[in-house]
Amino acid sequence: MDENVSTEREPETLGERLFQDIAEIIQSGELGLGSEVNEKYLASRFEVSRGPVREALRRLQGIGLISREPFMRARVVSLDTRQVIELFEMREALEGMACRLAAANMSSEEASKLLADLEADRRSWTAGGKTRKFDFHQRVVSACGNQRIIDTLNGDLHQLFRLYRRQSGMDDQRRQIAYQEHWQIMRAIISRDADLAESMMRSHIARASENLARQEFSPLTHLKAN
Repeated sequence: MDENVSTEREPETLGERLFQDIAEIIQSGELGLGSEVNEKYLASRFEVSRGPVREALRRLQGIGLISREPFMRARVVSLDTRQVIELFEMREALEGMACRLAAANMSSEEASKLLADLEADRRSWTAGGKTRKFDFHQRVVSACGNQRIIDTLNGDLHQLFRLYRRQSGMDDQRRQIAYQEHWQIMRAIISRDADLAESMMRSHIARASENLARQEFSPLTHLKAN
């Protein structure tokens, strides 16, 4: 599609939509770790010009989902082992504290709703239904009451966290274990046991990191055609 083609949608709306749509196909694994990002293909797929696609890719590069070497095409980020470990260490420290604070600040109604949504999510994937847009970690962080932690974990870095969280929990066995761990974390939050809530969240993230390390995945095994 020609770059001069106009659109009836507002530029801000179009840009945000493209940003979210491209991020979603990365998160879903359709564009695998390390795979090349083809601007022409994305423009055709979303029926827009390449200019807005290029801008969305710049935003995705800014938050770490896209990498681009000089004179090379953009690729989905593929962190090395050390970088992944550092990412999960950061998550463990900050989400552990967020969980501690959530045990004090999350309202009873909020906790009950989160527990119900957690169970609904489990029923959905065990029944083989369509994956729900449910993010347990994001919900806990949002309830912690510390805006700096919220901005760090649920802001731009959230997309990168989410990408590698999905990678660490791809197999059904780990998914079931993660559900049980989330349920235990919710019990600690509901009982207002801040020490236990923080400890369990930190252990949960540490196990996810160990699981990801054991997979010994190669980005090349996840490449998909553009």
